[in-house]
Amino acid sequence: MNHEKVVPELLVEKDALVGEGSIWHVDEQVLYWVDILSHELYVYDPANGSNRTIPTCQSVGTVVVRKSGGLVVALHNGFAHLDLDSEKVTPLGTDPERAIPANRFNDGKCDPAGRLWAGTMEFKGAKGQGALYCLDTDHSVSKKISSVSVSNGIVWTADHRTMYFIDSGLNNVRAYDYDIDSGDIGNERVVAQNEGAGVFDGMAIDAEGMLWIAVYGGSCVKRYNPQDGALLRELQLPMDNVTSCAFGGANLDELYVTSACQGFDEEVKKAQPLAGSLVRLAPGVQGVPSHVFAG
Repeated sequence: MNHEKVVPELLVEKDALVGEGSIWHVDEQVLYWVDILSHELYVYDPANGSNRTIPTCQSVGTVVVRKSGGLVVALHNGFAHLDLDSEKVTPLGTDPERAIPANRFNDGKCDPAGRLWAGTMEFKGAKGQGALYCLDTDHSVSKKISSVSVSNGIVWTADHRTMYFIDSGLNNVRAYDYDIDSGDIGNERVVAQNEGAGVFDGMAIDAEGMLWIAVYGGSCVKRYNPQDGALLRELQLPMDNVTSCAFGGANLDELYVTSACQGFDEEVKKAQPLAGSLVRLAPGVQGVPSHVFAG
């Protein structure tokens, strides 16, 4: 296994409390990402280095591209459409946890059929208080996994037969048999377990089917083979709380990484100047395009 100390390229200097949700838009060649607790969505354009800020007015855990235009976000109060021209936010479907104001939506992604999967968590991460939900293309919302602590990374294999999901409370990756037609999942099993510091957070999948996992509190991104659970690489970063990673760039061979500086005092922030900023790595492999919301 390869421990590599890497020097990330600083792209956007920011004190994001909880930078998250990085996702690359292949057609527009921009990166979307969020600061959950600052209630902001960002559009980073590597062509000119700009980082547009769009206020969401409530915590925002997930952003995905919508096929019909604009974006879909998962907020404190459920799913919503975000119009990039007007910046107006319009609810989609019903909020499945309207009766649980102590919860908010966290990480998520679209599946190969264009459904949006995103999960919830209690604001402070209390054990088992959240769940994983699916917003279907008809805007109906269904619960897929119960008793989730901190719903996080989620990806699908290229053959559309397996879904991988991270509940940070369990600090592992669980795999499920996935039916693209129905969206049903089953046959849960653990395929990777974090053995070091921190907890598994956001996740991306590369063109070889390997998993790239941001480790919150572990100062790294790890690459795993989900077939045997082997840790293949560990990219060590100069910030503790690494939150998400996404393949981007014209050839999908760049790795964008977000992190958090929530709760840092001045001394810690001084020791970790890149915490909360958007950075980029050269992973040496290619990723795959992210799916878009078809509804």
